[in-house]
Order: sequence, then C-alpha cells, then structure tokens
Amino acid sequence: MYQNTPPRRTIRLTRRGRFALIATGAVVAGTAVAVPLLTLESDGDDRPSSLVIPEGWRSGQVYAAVDKALVLPAGTTKKSLGKAGLKLPNDAEGNPEGYLFPATYPLAEKTTPESLLTSMVDTANKKFNGAPMAAGAQRNAMNVYQAVTIASIVQAEAASKADMGKVARVVFNRLERGMPLQMDSTINYALNRATLKTTADDTKLDSPYNSYQRMGLPPTPIDNPGEDAMRAAISPTPGDWLYFVTVKPGDTRFTADYAEHQRNVAEFNAVQKKASSAQ
Repeated sequence: MYQNTPPRRTIRLTRRGRFALIATGAVVAGTAVAVPLLTLESDGDDRPSSLVIPEGWRSGQVYAAVDKALVLPAGTTKKSLGKAGLKLPNDAEGNPEGYLFPATYPLAEKTTPESLLTSMVDTANKKFNGAPMAAGAQRNAMNVYQAVTIASIVQAEAASKADMGKVARVVFNRLERGMPLQMDSTINYALNRATLKTTADDTKLDSPYNSYQRMGLPPTPIDNPGEDAMRAAISPTPGDWLYFVTVKPGDTRFTADYAEHQRNVAEFNAVQKKASSAQ
C-alpha cells in the first residue's frame, strides 16, 4: 500500500491496523458503518428509556439507531429531516452531519425522530457555539463549522484521546503548507465503509471527500465528534508533524520526516505480518 514514489502522492497518514481497532473501542464506534449495536437503557418496559449515541457515529448510524429505538421502519428518521426544522449552520446546507451530538437522550412515549434530532442539534449548538469553542475556532482563523469538520477527522483518525491534539496538528500543518490531507477516513466516508486498507484505486475516487485528490477540508464533517475531539481541533498540540501511523496499540508515531515515517510504516507492516501469521 505504501509505494516508493514521490511523497506527495504516496503519503499514508492513518494506517492504524487491526490492533488499534480492537484496542480502542471509541475508534470502532467511530468508524463502524454496519447497522449499529444500540446501547439502550431500559426501565423494564419493552421500549428503552434512553438512547446512547457514541462519539464518532456517522449520521446514517444515528438515523438507524433512532429508527430501532423508536421501533420505526428503516429510513423513517432520515425521511423526517425535511420537517425537523433543524437549526444548522448555513455552511451545512441542511446536512446535520457533525451536529448530531453524541450523548444520552431520554425517550418518552411521545418522542419522535424530529424531536430526537432537534435535541441532538440543539445540544451540539450549545456545546460548539459557546465561548470556549467559538473563540477557539476564531483564534485559529476558522469558523465553528470548519472546526467541527476538523474535529470529525480527528475523531475518526486518532487511535486514542491522547493522540487527538497531535492528529489535529497534522491537519493544520498540512493545510498551512498547501498539502492534501490524504486521510483514509474521508475516503471511507465517501464510500460509506470502514476499512484500514485504502488502495491506489481508492485514492483516485472522484469525490469531494477524496482528500488525496482534493485540497483543503472535506465539504462537511465526516462523523459526529465529541467534546474531546472538538477541544483538540481548536487547541492542537504544538508540533511540526506531517505524518503519523499507529505501529501497535499505544504506539502512534508522529513525525515531520517522510523517511522516518516510511520506517515507522515498515515496522507497522512487520507487526501486522507477524499478527497475521499467528492466526
């Protein structure tokens, strides 16, 4: 997957590997695209009393979870978007991705998809538009929607909470240098999938979410980030990093040197090969 051709075309930022996926539950929750495994709290009745939306779920996962929690036909929640009257930023153009805030939401007898989606977006607006977040975005010469977009990438890419600030810094450093982000997570979003294996053909995908081919941020967030990812997006860790790879659980290596990154990738590949042969 890593080819020995000029770095601009071949930089792979985010090949974390199976170990990272297994070891970090938040990453799994953030990248899964199958019908979500609902975390529901019940008071003993057939209908759950609350719905938990994990950090990093995509909007499609949230819609499916609401349908299941409210015992509605698949697709009902998505179809309700038009009449929900969600208070989204103008930049969102009606797409709530990024603003379906991860939290626990109570379910009452009269709860509807519209009321749940409204609660999620209202919670996001309260969290994101408050003084710390809004001021942090302005401090970094971006609006809140752009900060949420960066936070969504951080949520999808970081192998742990401790790595979030560094991942955010990689995003900023690449944007400032006019480099493509080259994040696998944006391609996964475009293809509605979750995989750690991005092929050369994938990087040629004709999509505004292909951050290998398109410069700048994707047009929308790619998931619904939590507060930790948002804090990382507005206060990235100081550093000159341009590349990162999680060699093994708890060992994510950030560097500004492409040759060093390639050595880290080679070590990652060796770890993966050893793991595969042991199975």
